[in-house]
Amino acid sequence: MNDGNAAARVIQDLRTSVGAAAAGSRLPSVRVLTARHQASPVTVAAAIRALVNEGLVETRPGQGTFVAPRAAPPDRAPDLSWQTVALGSRRSGEAELQALLATPPPGAIPLSGGYLEPELQPTAALGAALARVARQPAAWQRGPAEGRADLRAWFARDVGLRADDMVICAGGQAALSSALRALAGPGDTLLVESPTYLGALAAARAAGLRVVPVPADADGVRPDQLAAAFGRTGARLFYCQPLHANPTGATLATSRRAAVLTAVREAGAFVIEDDYARDLTIDGDPPRPLATEDTDGHVIYLRSLTKSAAPGLRIAAIGARGQAGARLRAVRLLDELFVAGPLQQAALEFVTSPGWDRHRRALRTALRARREALLTALRRHLALDIGRVPRGGLHLWIRLEEGADDVAVAAAAAAGGVVVFPGRPWFAAEAPAPHLRLTYAAAPPDLMDEAVRRLSAAIAASRPGS
Repeated sequence: MNDGNAAARVIQDLRTSVGAAAAGSRLPSVRVLTARHQASPVTVAAAIRALVNEGLVETRPGQGTFVAPRAAPPDRAPDLSWQTVALGSRRSGEAELQALLATPPPGAIPLSGGYLEPELQPTAALGAALARVARQPAAWQRGPAEGRADLRAWFARDVGLRADDMVICAGGQAALSSALRALAGPGDTLLVESPTYLGALAAARAAGLRVVPVPADADGVRPDQLAAAFGRTGARLFYCQPLHANPTGATLATSRRAAVLTAVREAGAFVIEDDYARDLTIDGDPPRPLATEDTDGHVIYLRSLTKSAAPGLRIAAIGARGQAGARLRAVRLLDELFVAGPLQQAALEFVTSPGWDRHRRALRTALRARREALLTALRRHLALDIGRVPRGGLHLWIRLEEGADDVAVAAAAAAGGVVVFPGRPWFAAEAPAPHLRLTYAAAPPDLMDEAVRRLSAAIAASRPGS
């Protein structure tokens, strides 16, 4: 008996009956449907529940299943035009962030997105951990507002912070949004690398901050320009990703680290170190976080498990010393009270098990294969500036030929069956040149050549006069 097909037959049968009957009409019983479709009673009951959830049918204990009452049509179409005035202008960056998170259409090859393909996610291990902790009543109780002490200690141990300095958050984006509101107020200035993470730009603008870009290159942010920006703007907050920055993949050079921290210290400022790619290094070992070189509380440290594990593992931690840490904890309390206990405990079980190290080793191998496949395809099909190949992360930052329209290229690529993301939204000001961000973690190696072939055709089609 194929219960999957039987369930679909039962649902279709009931839909037909509902469409032809008046509200309150009795529908065939479970016994009748079981015999009619050769399905098990469990399958029939599941089909009925599905239609109950849709509001098409209702069940009455001891009586049976009936057509649900239908909502009366409105007397007129709703007029929502007043909201245009009440809401005012739309915040900058929201549309781009929604586009970045959009699900690729069927048949398209994704070279965009910020998460691992399902094949690379340790979902079996995570599911097993969550199943174990879900059976423990204590996991469902209210824990400390700042998060489990043992999980905070795990995040803190490699960066010279104490568990008490950390607070658990529901993902890196939530942590970043909280940090911007805790450490700055509307109208304040936030310095960022140029280009920088699109989500940081959106969060900063949503918080009412003035965003000022600081030039960066293949070795990360330029310390001389950072010091000048602090002096010119009076800013007290700088956001950066020193390791495998998104979108460029750049890592802050060893020779620049001390100068960057000096610029922050002399300005009496904070730097938010977004260490999202700590577990995504492909070549060699990653440098230590900037936070390990900070003794006086200038570095706000953020690390997430979402990028390196699975999108549904919305667990991150952000930490700071002194009053900055107290403000972070206060804002997080106002935002969410606390993060779900079962998810915290499952995350802790996973990262403290042998499976975590196995996952990271396997992920390094898989990401290297995908990165090399994408590079090989780019060199075969496109004569573009690839720049310095990043030693980790999830993305390649590709410069298009002078005069190209990166937004038009991305649109043409989507029409041609490959999803890429234009470079323009990653800049806080005008983009100095057209770029594309290509993600190698969202598609298997054997699709990279076809993906770049489609991209090559899209670039050719988007040239003026094509």
